[in-house]
Amino acid sequence: MNDLADLERAIAALLNEHPYALSPNETHDALLSVLQLEIDYARSCSPNFNNYIRHWPSDTRCATTIASLPYLPVTALKANPPLSLVPANEITRSLTSSATTGQQPSLVVLDAASSRRMTKGVAAIVGDFIGPARRPYMVIDTAEKLGRQSLLGARSAAIQALMPFATETFCCLRTDGEGAVHLELETLLSWAEKWRKTEILVYGFTYMVWTHFVQPLAQKGISLNIPNVHVLHSGGWKRLEHQAVAKEVFVGSVSSVFGCSTERVIDYLGMVENVGVVYPDCEFGFKHVPAFAEVIVRDPLTLRPAPPGRAGLLQVCSALPTSFPGFLLLTEDMAEIVGLDGCSCGRRGAYFRYLRRAPKAEVRGCGNVPTTREPEARELYA
Repeated sequence: MNDLADLERAIAALLNEHPYALSPNETHDALLSVLQLEIDYARSCSPNFNNYIRHWPSDTRCATTIASLPYLPVTALKANPPLSLVPANEITRSLTSSATTGQQPSLVVLDAASSRRMTKGVAAIVGDFIGPARRPYMVIDTAEKLGRQSLLGARSAAIQALMPFATETFCCLRTDGEGAVHLELETLLSWAEKWRKTEILVYGFTYMVWTHFVQPLAQKGISLNIPNVHVLHSGGWKRLEHQAVAKEVFVGSVSSVFGCSTERVIDYLGMVENVGVVYPDCEFGFKHVPAFAEVIVRDPLTLRPAPPGRAGLLQVCSALPTSFPGFLLLTEDMAEIVGLDGCSCGRRGAYFRYLRRAPKAEVRGCGNVPTTREPEARELYA
């Protein structure tokens, strides 16, 4: 029996489901089975990972809930060389989170199969919010971020994840000879006029959107008058909080500059470590979990699963990666499960509210997930 082939078929079956059509029980049972297969596969590929699982206090094969499966702290993904379940010659791309000076970023490796799943996963999720059609795509960043390098940073990875929706791509920012970022205003106005009556897609990191796009246009009193735009943004709220920019002010300002409704400005949570899974806000302000993923909120003191309505550490679970052990990861983000089903937007499955980074979490660059400190876990894996 080909264990990897069986695992890939099981993942494909989940990925082929509508991302928000399954009931919580259907999602849980299907995902639990896949995650158990992934743990067994990872154990066969990595003696170190196998050692980590052997020290887990319960048998993963007997688990009846996803919450009882063994998870890694995302700090484990800071290893260099990176944790990998595939030979070096099968690695097609590496993704790295940003980090402040002196801090080690997370580094994850992708093979061709994991890359394809990442693309399909993001397309399925985002397509449910904006529709599946391809359209002109404006990136609120510089052209350098569009490169097809083998090593991608968080911003480049987020930009490229939306490429399946693009008929053409336009970067509206440029960097001058001294490294300062500027808005290409005349080119932007021409591009907006060309596509004024067309459905278009815009993406940028939250901080980049506010600092290098919204503020310069608002100061000049410019509205692009393109009501059929969907503006997606992620990351960077921490830096805007330091400027006292409330989310409501941000959304209102973005919609004013574009001339669109506020419902077309969509914030989503994404992280390099959780490849292929993003969590956009629905019209009621909640983040939804697709059928091929799960989120668990854990009590910061006991690490036991917290009930809906109680804040705790966010654990992300995904069926998509098989090139690195990123299927069960505990972050240092704080979140709160709002409900396990029944959101008024009509999407099935769990939905949650992102809160903030945990107190004393490592300071990170915008748009990236901080890491958790579990020295015992790291020692077992080492």
